[in-house]
Amino acid sequence: MTQHREHRDERLVILGVAASDSHAVANHLIAMRLRLDGFVVINLGVCTPLEEFAEALEAYPGAEAAIIGSLNGHAYEDLRRLPALRRSGRLRVPVVLGGNLSVGSRKTDTHIRELRALGVDHIVEDPDDLTALLDAIRAHLAAPVPGRLHA
Repeated sequence: MTQHREHRDERLVILGVAASDSHAVANHLIAMRLRLDGFVVINLGVCTPLEEFAEALEAYPGAEAAIIGSLNGHAYEDLRRLPALRRSGRLRVPVVLGGNLSVGSRKTDTHIRELRALGVDHIVEDPDDLTALLDAIRAHLAAPVPGRLHA
């Protein structure tokens, strides 16, 4: 993957569909929406292993978030390597997950807790909320922290 030359004011995100999932339509619609909202979207497409997200973050170090879609209900299985990639520092940005997060029509709080335990930072139920969430993440990361020096 080639290094991307980013501009200071560019808002960049990495987008893809979980490793076992080949649902492409929502992925393209979300990419289009984010681009309309001013984001540069590196769209990794469908069937994307977490390692490819990590590689994209190495190539695009200014990315604000990794956004992962999962419509087939196998998000937990597809994200099992997330803790190891977090520990290694290869997935250091907020991870946003959206879609159908478990198999079956009944979703429980247990599914959400399990995904959060893996290291998923945010779960989006409505793609229309994604830009607002990214704005909130950016504002939170830019907020002053007591004891931290600011440039």
